[in-house]
Amino acid sequence: MKSDIEGIDNFDTNSDKFAVVAYNKRVKPIQTNNFPSNFLGIYTDPIYGNTTNEIITQVVPTSTNFDPDFGTDPEFTHAYLTIPYYSKEVESTTEDPAYNIDSLYGNKPIKLSIYRSNYFLRDYDPAAEDADPQIYYSNNNEFDSPGNLGELLYFNPDFEASDSEQIIYEEDENGQDEEVSRIPPSLRVELLNPNDDFWETLLFDKQGMPELSNANNFKDYFRGLYFKVELADGEMEGQAFMLNFLSSAASLTVYYNNWVDGEIVRNNKFTMNFRGNRASTITLDPIATSLLNNANNSADTTNGDTSLYLKGGEGSIAVVNLFQDQAELDEFNLLYKDANGNPSRLINEANLIFYVDDVASSLLIDDDDENKKQQPNRVILYDIKNNTPIVDYFYDLTTNTTNPINSKLNYSSILERDGNEKGVKYKIRLTEHLNNILLRDSTNFQLGLYITSNINEISNSYVLNDGILDGIPVGTGLSPKGTILYGSNENVPEDKRVQLEIYYTQPDN
Repeated sequence: MKSDIEGIDNFDTNSDKFAVVAYNKRVKPIQTNNFPSNFLGIYTDPIYGNTTNEIITQVVPTSTNFDPDFGTDPEFTHAYLTIPYYSKEVESTTEDPAYNIDSLYGNKPIKLSIYRSNYFLRDYDPAAEDADPQIYYSNNNEFDSPGNLGELLYFNPDFEASDSEQIIYEEDENGQDEEVSRIPPSLRVELLNPNDDFWETLLFDKQGMPELSNANNFKDYFRGLYFKVELADGEMEGQAFMLNFLSSAASLTVYYNNWVDGEIVRNNKFTMNFRGNRASTITLDPIATSLLNNANNSADTTNGDTSLYLKGGEGSIAVVNLFQDQAELDEFNLLYKDANGNPSRLINEANLIFYVDDVASSLLIDDDDENKKQQPNRVILYDIKNNTPIVDYFYDLTTNTTNPINSKLNYSSILERDGNEKGVKYKIRLTEHLNNILLRDSTNFQLGLYITSNINEISNSYVLNDGILDGIPVGTGLSPKGTILYGSNENVPEDKRVQLEIYYTQPDN
């Protein structure tokens, strides 16, 4: 069509479509000890079944609690674990504040057990020649082996995350509980005192000894906590939620009384936080493992797959080849360059459109509102070779750090939904990526399409022993969600098939 810019009539604006090849690639175990947050629980996906997320974490005294003086005749009273959820305060019809918990999925109870961990999370890899950081992967089965699970400190056979604020009580001068503060929704539980002397032996008996003198000694002495989850009795589904271990409110606090001049002093505190090492395990449902492995093993790397199985964490991605071979790249160059190698067409916009596979993912997009909410809102396109987003990501200045779902919207759209809130398609813009190939002779590397829980999280989580995929974005590693998209195979209806669409302007010579 002709340009409609007034006074200019020597340009034509048109579009081209190019076939691409997109196929499935299984993600092997991923690094989890660099996550900024951690999922805990059992995420139930309508396609991929249950994904179980467990956590191991070190616990470190706050800086004021090294070489503690517990005073005269310290007497343990309580131990409380507090880890906030990610939540937002919303309008309420009552005087009490109301909250919505972000990243809370499922409404079935789970069995939650918290153990003392005997597994030492190292800072550095002893097998490396240099001082390389230790990497822990999502398939680590040593964390909860019988020898590494110590005393049981908490057990709830029917745990459910609450969106209510938590009320903090402490003893008054008469030993009666009184409210002292309120905090937003949190995993806040009272821990057991195994053998009636666990905390006394752990802390009071070590006063003045090296174990409590510094962080390194303490981490080797009390190696942390392990959070174990299972389906509740009689349940087939579970609940999963994100925990903010780095919040200033996240703590393990031991309360005790002691004596001064013959008078009891209540509510003394020994406070620990979670600023040390932390890692997760991710266990997929056997059905999901079989489905993703089969999709990987049968991937058509020449013509592309009919369906693309995407799942976050230790899941699956789609490999995308824009120009499958040199002949296709030559065709592109022939259309967009003249005989002297100068641009003959100006690329205004280039997009990849990925449509939700409404046949293969019929369970996901049925009329169940909970299933529709679980469709992932964002995907991200990466340069697999260099393990970085394509350049269009960095050109997009619509970064939103407080609400990541609305970040980088020019580069990657939020999942478009129909009037019934069923997912329809994602759009990825790669204009500058193509301009780099056309104008700057950049290499046409393979691209990867990943689900992401936070498009701002692009730091790397390594992938274990994979010759193609060195890593994935942390935002992908953190996502428990999954979907199925139409691929590029000729069996896909053309109006649903993933294709590269280029809008260009060509001078009217």
